[in-house]
Amino acid sequence: MHKMDFLQPQEKELSLSFIQKGYIIQPTEDRAALDRIQSQIATLAATFLGKEPPQNPTDFLNNIANSIGIAQLNDLRLHVISGLMETDWFRKAYFSCARSLLETLVGNELVMQRNLGLSVQLPHDDSSLLPLHSDVWGSECSPFEVVLWIPLVDCYRTKSMFVLPASLDRQWRDRMHEFADKGTESLFEAIEPEVEWLKVPYGNVVVFTPTIMHGNRVNQEATTRWTLNIRFKGVFTPYSDKRLGEYFSPISVRPVSRIGMKFQLPGGFNE
Repeated sequence: MHKMDFLQPQEKELSLSFIQKGYIIQPTEDRAALDRIQSQIATLAATFLGKEPPQNPTDFLNNIANSIGIAQLNDLRLHVISGLMETDWFRKAYFSCARSLLETLVGNELVMQRNLGLSVQLPHDDSSLLPLHSDVWGSECSPFEVVLWIPLVDCYRTKSMFVLPASLDRQWRDRMHEFADKGTESLFEAIEPEVEWLKVPYGNVVVFTPTIMHGNRVNQEATTRWTLNIRFKGVFTPYSDKRLGEYFSPISVRPVSRIGMKFQLPGGFNE
């Protein structure tokens, strides 16, 4: 029996690359939406600091360390997150930055994480680290999810995140038992020669599978890292502990699915 595969050539190319690497980097599909998000974040940060909205959001965000220290950093981050969650256009704008890519990789009936992740990592700050991990090692994350990771400034080297490409991740996963008593730092030291530091200039987005090992280290660059991350998955895929209505909200359920979910047989047929 012939295998049926009706994907378009570009979809096949993206799919193969994603399966092999575990991530895709591409230009945003809606630059105006991304610029609007960046401007809103810069304005929220400036308000927290008692400053006027910046004329150049990129420079302001890059050099935020000139205006704030580590002690205030989490309060700033929470202020920005709260402001974004109250912005009625934010979630739709975020989705528009990679809509067709998400639909190619995940499907066109999607749910979106209700909350959002914001990373603000000052230069040489060791208080904002995300050690090596894979989100599906615990029971909370489903392997059917992807993360849409969007930098608000140029991200490179230690100002970015590292990933272990999927083809290598599978090999190291089989050796995890060797590090059971050594900790994740020992595991990172072992895989470090093989990890990739994602180079993502502002204006680009990343979609990656949380099944691969990833994380960040101390930002050794001269400017601050600002990145957003939100998870997406197919509405009818397994949810693990992060459930629909609690952690995820539907954003693109199609009419036939809506009809099917509400349909009830009339009485008498099963009597």
